[in-house]
Amino acid sequence: MGECCSECCVRCLRGVPYASLIATILCFVGVALFCGCGHEALTGTEKLIEEHFSHDFVDYAVLVTLVQIFQYVIYGTASFFFLYGVLLLAEGFYTTSAVKSLFGEFRTTMCGRCVSATFIFLTHIMSVIWMGVFAFSALPVYVYFTMWSTCQTVRQVTENGTGFDDVCIDARQYGMLPWKASPGKICGMNLSLVCNNSNLELTYHLFIATFAGAAATAIALLTYMMSSTYNYAVLKFMSRDNCCTKF
Repeated sequence: MGECCSECCVRCLRGVPYASLIATILCFVGVALFCGCGHEALTGTEKLIEEHFSHDFVDYAVLVTLVQIFQYVIYGTASFFFLYGVLLLAEGFYTTSAVKSLFGEFRTTMCGRCVSATFIFLTHIMSVIWMGVFAFSALPVYVYFTMWSTCQTVRQVTENGTGFDDVCIDARQYGMLPWKASPGKICGMNLSLVCNNSNLELTYHLFIATFAGAAATAIALLTYMMSSTYNYAVLKFMSRDNCCTKF
């Protein structure tokens, strides 16, 4: 009885598509970081602009609209990747070579191979698109790193007591505000207040977490792509030898 149970457990463990499982977990974690932290980081950016860089809503109305659009895109992205990750994991269970060795008495179908090829194609497309998202998510990290570095300079000149009013941050040069926005640029004591505000540092760290989430999702998609391609190749090879699987 014990041996039978042990063999059954071993056979079940052999049937787990570990690459797809790890990629699914990594994808869910990455998307959660990207969507959750990205949403809060965008909200923090809007609050920062409203409180310190512009006193007229007309100046940052376009920014508010873009933030709202990106937040809705984030909601859709989270929903899509949750569903797509589940589908890819299910596809991994059905096409993994370990499962084929367990259920070798079943024959694959042309429809099954077409579905596998479709997932490979879609995952390739998603990987290319997400590489663009990954590169784009590095932009706010760079902007906030520049602002954070300026704040470090403010702290240094405050200690030295010279050149305090010459250190500034201009949100207009980053495209956050139009050049006609007032004040748009803050210097000296006002800049010191912004640097001492926890919202700036928190938003910076949130964008870093967003960037890390985008990187994790990109790695997950690449893992999906490699595992799906390998499974499809095994499917084709085994179908030629009349040693196929249920799909």
